[in-house]
Amino acid sequence: MIKQFELVLRNYPRGYHLITSQILSEIGELPQTGLLNVFIKHTSAGLTLNENADSSVRDDFESVLNKIIPEGLPQYTHVFEGSDDMPAHLKSSLVGVSLIIPISNGRLNLGTWQGIYLCEFRNHGGRRNLVLTIYS
Repeated sequence: MIKQFELVLRNYPRGYHLITSQILSEIGELPQTGLLNVFIKHTSAGLTLNENADSSVRDDFESVLNKIIPEGLPQYTHVFEGSDDMPAHLKSSLVGVSLIIPISNGRLNLGTWQGIYLCEFRNHGGRRNLVLTIYS
């Protein structure tokens, strides 16, 4: 059986934001076994699964990705929407826009320290839309 939900996230500032609990609230009771696919319907934001205990991990994500893909490079031709736009598209492609998480015993089968993050790469990205699909 397949169930699908859409979750509209509030406007988040640039950075990495733990959204695991919002996703769980939206989908409610999980099947005993299955898969959860989380997909973000945007080209300037991403999703990642990572450390959820120490918030300094989020700061390190931001500083390292900004070093790898800086704003204001003269090679960028897609600059109409601001200096953060083209780097946001590149970061989104690098990080990815979907996650697949196993469901076991009616729970997301995440590691002890794992959480689902919205990666907001724009200074003012706006509300973000997620499609949550459960396969059981």
